[in-house]
Amino acid sequence: MASPVTLADVARAAGVSVATASKALNGRAQVRESTRVRVQEAAAALSFTPNFFAQALNSARTGTIGMVTSDLDNRFVLPVLLGAEDAFGSGSLSVLLADARDDALREQLHLQTLLTRRVDGLLIVGRTTNPRPPVPLLADVPVVYVYAPSSDPKDASFTPDNVQAGRLAAEHLIEKGRTRIALINGEASYAAARDRAAGVQQALTAAGLEMVGGTALFGQWGEGWGRDCARLLVRGGEPVDAIIGGSDHIARGAIDALRDEGVRVPEDISVVGFDNWDLLVRESRPPLTSIDMSLEELGRAAAQHLVDAIGGAPSPGVVAGPVRLVVRDSA
Repeated sequence: MASPVTLADVARAAGVSVATASKALNGRAQVRESTRVRVQEAAAALSFTPNFFAQALNSARTGTIGMVTSDLDNRFVLPVLLGAEDAFGSGSLSVLLADARDDALREQLHLQTLLTRRVDGLLIVGRTTNPRPPVPLLADVPVVYVYAPSSDPKDASFTPDNVQAGRLAAEHLIEKGRTRIALINGEASYAAARDRAAGVQQALTAAGLEMVGGTALFGQWGEGWGRDCARLLVRGGEPVDAIIGGSDHIARGAIDALRDEGVRVPEDISVVGFDNWDLLVRESRPPLTSIDMSLEELGRAAAQHLVDAIGGAPSPGVVAGPVRLVVRDSA
């Protein structure tokens, strides 16, 4: 088997030193154009493939990005990672992915490993939209937080606009003529639940309406909570003509309970959910109207921002990513 072509072979063929050949192939300004062309032609003739790690040692950048997630199995994390990877891939950047499994010590160890590999930047992906502490870094490496924003306003963070999501859900129902709207929400400890409730309330207030029951029903994220609350709302004395579920799971549970109670959806009560999870919204009967959090787009935007920061154009602050309404048959 033939030995791989080395930089020394290229230098010998071009009649220059190894140092000059290296500078010519790495685009350094200290090399005359005629010499650069001669070295490049020699490299092409020999089918020379540069050693990536050797280049990294002689370059200010390595062309690698570190992505650290808190929970790789989280279904909200995966589309963010896909969007980010798409953006990095279009710029020929390599990505090193690490899963901290929601463990602070494991996260710190991963960060140290990535810094040892001399990554050009770091993308930190959270498992919820609750603000998180900034990562402690020992090197001057650009960092962008996505989904879970950093608690430090000097950091760059990208998170979906859950307030706008709540407004979109309520405004859609109001446009459909619904005036007695209830919100069956998830856990109050989640920023997403609180923000969505705030958005719903903003839309209702702007329309001169009050939420059924006076406030959101905070509880669990599962279908069981949606079923229980929908059943209580239907059997209660206060009229209801629309239900917003704090997640697609909650909304799906509400639809099931309404059907069991003989209530037609959407003729009697309209239902809207959040997250636009394909497995739930399309199999729901009727198919569920939902707010898509545009997580792949969020990942792409965060990745592009990180590339800009690496290039010397950082911009601190929290960016609330756009969301969109996907209308189906339930509302």
